[in-house]
Amino acid sequence: MESTGMVNLGLMDLVLVYGLVLLAIALARLRNIGQEWQMFWASLRMVIQLFAVGALLHLVFSVRSPLATLAILLVMGLCTLQVVGGRMERKMPRFYRVMATALLTGCGGATFVLCGLALDYTPWYDPRYLIPLAGMIIGNSMNGATLAAERLASGIHERREELEAAICLGATSRQAAEPIVRQAFRAALMPTINTMAAMGIVSLPGMMTGQILSGTDPIVAVRYQIAIMCAITGAVGISSYLILLLGYRHYFTPAHQVRGEES
Repeated sequence: MESTGMVNLGLMDLVLVYGLVLLAIALARLRNIGQEWQMFWASLRMVIQLFAVGALLHLVFSVRSPLATLAILLVMGLCTLQVVGGRMERKMPRFYRVMATALLTGCGGATFVLCGLALDYTPWYDPRYLIPLAGMIIGNSMNGATLAAERLASGIHERREELEAAICLGATSRQAAEPIVRQAFRAALMPTINTMAAMGIVSLPGMMTGQILSGTDPIVAVRYQIAIMCAITGAVGISSYLILLLGYRHYFTPAHQVRGEES
């Protein structure tokens, strides 16, 4: 019989597809790459974390409280800062203040435009919309923010003598750091540009695929996907720009001298 609605996945179905993970682990073991345990633990964490967040979202959806929704978003933001900070080998001065300001402005602004102005659903805190859409914006901005901060820090570290020479020749700190900031901004935007260029041809995005699987009209799913990609691009651009704008200044003194580095 032809299916007319969404096909429900049972536990045995999940066990069946989890066998593909075990197959990948077996292949890794066969080649003796030494990452079998990491793969198994990562897959186990994925399953546990997703079931946990699914149960939490089920509770939040049933409560429909603005405080609960904002609490979830706050936790997501704090976890983002923790993940970005954990990835950085060399942090810029006042790292967490700069990252929090940039991500709050970029992600908060893009989420407001998408959810508050474009979709304009009621109530504004409806967790069924706000949490997944804000989560996608925050998650994608995290990658751009990490690249921007990492490239800025490594550029300042590797080209320190070049910066000092430029300042000695009369350049301001902004002029001396401009090439590094420009390269870092380009690197931060590149994954988003590549994603947009490949979308619909090389890959079908997860949000659009999920909506189609749930029975949504493909045209409506495409419109949602375009809207979320525009919001993600804006959030990545604003967050990365602010990280570089606020971040590079902390590497210099008011007298345009290069400060010592924080590791």
